[in-house]
Amino acid sequence: MNEPTASQYLPRLQKLAFFILLLLCLTPYVSIPAALFMGLAFAILFRNPYPDISKKTSRYLLQISVVGLGFGMNLFEALKAGKDGILFTIVSVFGVLLLGVVLGKLFKLEKTIAYLISAGTAICGGSAIAAVAPIVKAKETEISVSIGTVFILNAIALFIFPVLGHAFHMQQDQFGTWAAIAIHDVSSVVGAGAAYGEEALKIATTVKLTRALWIIPVAIVTSFFFRQQSGKIYKPWFILFFALAMVINTFLPLPEIFTGNILWLAKRGFAVTLFLIGTDLSLKVIRTVGIRSILFGVILWVFISLMSFIVITLL
Repeated sequence: MNEPTASQYLPRLQKLAFFILLLLCLTPYVSIPAALFMGLAFAILFRNPYPDISKKTSRYLLQISVVGLGFGMNLFEALKAGKDGILFTIVSVFGVLLLGVVLGKLFKLEKTIAYLISAGTAICGGSAIAAVAPIVKAKETEISVSIGTVFILNAIALFIFPVLGHAFHMQQDQFGTWAAIAIHDVSSVVGAGAAYGEEALKIATTVKLTRALWIIPVAIVTSFFFRQQSGKIYKPWFILFFALAMVINTFLPLPEIFTGNILWLAKRGFAVTLFLIGTDLSLKVIRTVGIRSILFGVILWVFISLMSFIVITLL
């Protein structure tokens, strides 16, 4: 009888390691940033055995976890946070989009790729890209390059932003606002906020979700800018349920054990989400993105990071 070869053992080993790490993310011993690091390490050493299931699961689990966070927030505090930053949100969103169009020409990038990366940087990463991609009739390769660029920078931001926040002695509310504006995806914004502190987490989540609502007006403007119409626009319905959860938590006397458990599950949900997202960042994705796209994304990211940091801490 033939002995099993190494190539036959590898798929089993990949699946075993995948499920062990996934289960670890459900424990309180793995922080949200650590979960992303585990996912990245897995992607480098192995290959995600369930890529399609992981993508769908991470998308829906992220939305469910966001709604869960709403049960730990107060509606009036959320409205104040959104109101205070609305003018800066408008300026920064359209400022990044305009800068992206100009830089895209200088870098000689495809118009579609430049716009998708700009939209992802300006609003909320992959969700914004998914919203405008059908409108600009983006190809699959263009969407992959854009999401790959944003995702790589998103992963970096999750690790370096808390370090920078402590280095500059930022207050909890300052860091929460900065993270919400300067980090692309909701998942990494939550991760960075959670790593910095409970208050930073609340503010970062609220401001980011308020900012994410700009997907809809930007999608409408995009249809005019590219002079073509599309029948489908991504609608972030989970933000509505997040707001409803805040209303319930604000006006109903919910027992602390109920809200506490929901918040715990939401944070574990984010840890699993970040792990699954990390497992998709393979070396193939990095090679596909290309240096020009990454450099373009870095410049836009540095621009919005510095601009928002100055406004939040100095003005």
